[in-house]
Amino acid sequence: MSITAALVKDLREATGAGMMDCKKALTETNGDLDGAIDWLRKKGLSAAAKKSSRVASEGLVGASSTGNSGTLVEVNSETDFVARNDAFQAFVAGLAGLAGNADNIEALTGMDFPGTGRTVAEELTHNIATIGENMTIRRMTKLSVSEGSVVTYIHNAAAEGLGRIGVLVALESAASADALTALGKQLAMHVAAAAPASLSADDLDPEMVAKERQILIDQAMQSGKPQDIAEKMVEGRMKKFLKEVVLLDQVFVVDGETPVHQVIENAAKDAGTPITMTGFARFNLGEGIEKEEEDFAAEVAATLGN
Repeated sequence: MSITAALVKDLREATGAGMMDCKKALTETNGDLDGAIDWLRKKGLSAAAKKSSRVASEGLVGASSTGNSGTLVEVNSETDFVARNDAFQAFVAGLAGLAGNADNIEALTGMDFPGTGRTVAEELTHNIATIGENMTIRRMTKLSVSEGSVVTYIHNAAAEGLGRIGVLVALESAASADALTALGKQLAMHVAAAAPASLSADDLDPEMVAKERQILIDQAMQSGKPQDIAEKMVEGRMKKFLKEVVLLDQVFVVDGETPVHQVIENAAKDAGTPITMTGFARFNLGEGIEKEEEDFAAEVAATLGN
């Protein structure tokens, strides 16, 4: 029997399961809608789908590096308790390793998850059904250099390569791997602590710069200065702002006095060869996710039928 889009839609609406899972269920049951519903229930996929509306803002960030390339992935769960689950940690670590061969999350979820006979999407659904919490693969990123190293760092690691803050630092250079790793770790620690908005001033979001400039102008005008004078006054403040948010201009957190670009230049002199930081990435677990405020009294009342 031909599996139509309408039939897949009907099954999704009935179970809340994913599109590919619905298509597979209908294929396995020759298009029998009721049989497909039962098939999904037996596989735990329908039950997993019921959890999909719950906010997942905890979980883990995973980091992986193969020398001249590195990846970060963020997988969210509902509670931080799940982050200590061995199966969940293995899943996130596996994703971090796979992500280097994927261009985006859609491609990643279609890849085979090692040692399971399932795709990444199927393994995710399996973990949701097994562990009992909603989980999402929220984002991934990767950096690479033609020569040099991409160094990873996990702040307050929960396990090897897993934690709440993950950082990648890309260093283009002919310097030794040991020298680049040592420098990269320090720079990554700085990124984790300082959370820069961009690598250089040229990379900074123009809207962010314009907004900050306008705020400073408005503040000056509120003190009674005319606009032309206010605009001149903010130039010095904008330079200070750039030093606070641009990585290469920030003060290195390790010594509290040297600009980051000078730290890199000093390391290049010691290595006897140029070192260029070409990029960085920083994932802070759950940033930007609106967390639900739980009302335990209401939950208990609902459970008791009051």
